Amino acid sequence: MNERILELFQETPEAYVSGEEISRRLNVSRTAIWKHIEELRAAGYEFEAAPRKGYRLVSKPDKWQVTELLQGLKTKVLGQKVHVYGEVDSTQTIAHALVASGASEGTLVLAEAQTAGRGRMGRAWHSPAGKGIWMSLVLTPKVPVYFMPQLTLLSAVALCRAIQKVCRVDIGIKWPNDLLIKGKKVSGILLESSGEDERLKYVIAGIGISVNLKVEDYPEELRSVATSLAIESGTDIKRETLVQAFLLEFEELYALYLQEGFSPIRLLWEALSVTLKRPIRTHTPMGVIEGIADSLDDTGALTVIKGDGERIKVYSGDIELR
Repeated sequence: MNERILELFQETPEAYVSGEEISRRLNVSRTAIWKHIEELRAAGYEFEAAPRKGYRLVSKPDKWQVTELLQGLKTKVLGQKVHVYGEVDSTQTIAHALVASGASEGTLVLAEAQTAGRGRMGRAWHSPAGKGIWMSLVLTPKVPVYFMPQLTLLSAVALCRAIQKVCRVDIGIKWPNDLLIKGKKVSGILLESSGEDERLKYVIAGIGISVNLKVEDYPEELRSVATSLAIESGTDIKRETLVQAFLLEFEELYALYLQEGFSPIRLLWEALSVTLKRPIRTHTPMGVIEGIADSLDDTGALTVIKGDGERIKVYSGDIELR
C-alpha cells in the first residue's frame, strides 16, 4: 500500500493530493491513509499537510549509493567489503553475525535506519531513515583485551578528523568517545569485542553520526542535547563522502597505532579534546568523583585531579562537563 501511495504523489510532483482523492483511488479509509503516511514519514519521507488541500511529498529519504561509495574509497582494507541494509535492529547485531560467518577485517555494515540502535551503557540511539550514518566496522587487531579503550579513543580521533575535513565544523571529543559541536552530541561510538586467552579475537566498532537530521527530526527531549552536521554546517552532507573520509583516517591511524603504539594517538586525542583542563563530574564504582580532567594515561584512562590534589584514574563511565 505504501508503494501505491508514493506512486500517486509521483504522478503530480510538488502538488497536493487530497485525502479524499487517495481514498477514492486506492479504495481505503481516510484513517488507513493517515497510518500509511505516518509509516512513510518514519521511513524518511517528508510530507506537508494543509487543511482542505491534503498532502504534498516534500522530500524522499536519501539512499546509500554503494557503487559511488566503493569507487571513491582510498583504503586498502577497511570498507572494501560492504553490506547495506534498509531497516535493521542494530548494525552491531548484523556485524557480529557476519563475523560468526567468517567476515574478514574491514567488513563494513551500513543501514538506512535502526530500530534498536545501541549507545554506550545500554542507551538507545536515535537512528531515523536516510538521515544519518549508522554503521559497524569489523576489526581484528592483534592486541591484548585490555587495550580496548585505546581503540575506542582511536575511533573518536579518526571520526573527528574526518568530520573536520568534510564538514568544516568546530567539533571536539568528550571523553571517551562522544563528539560534540557547541556542547551538543552529534556522534557516538560503541566498541564491542570478543577475546580469547587475553587477546582480542575481533572488535566491532559501532558508529552513529547524526548527519542530515533537522531539528524536527529529533524527539523533544533530545533537542537541547543533540544536533546534526547539517544543522551546524548549514548544508546537507554527502554521506558517502564522509564514510570514505572516515575509513581512510581510521586506516591510517590504525596502521600508526599497530606500529608505534598508543602514544601518537593519545597526543591527537588530547589536541581534539573538549574535556581536558575542565571541571568534570562522574559516577564510578568508587562513588562520585569531581575534579579537573587533566590528561590521558597510557591505557586511555582519564586522569582527574580532585580538589585536594589527589589524582584519580577513571577507566569507564559517563562524565559531566561542568
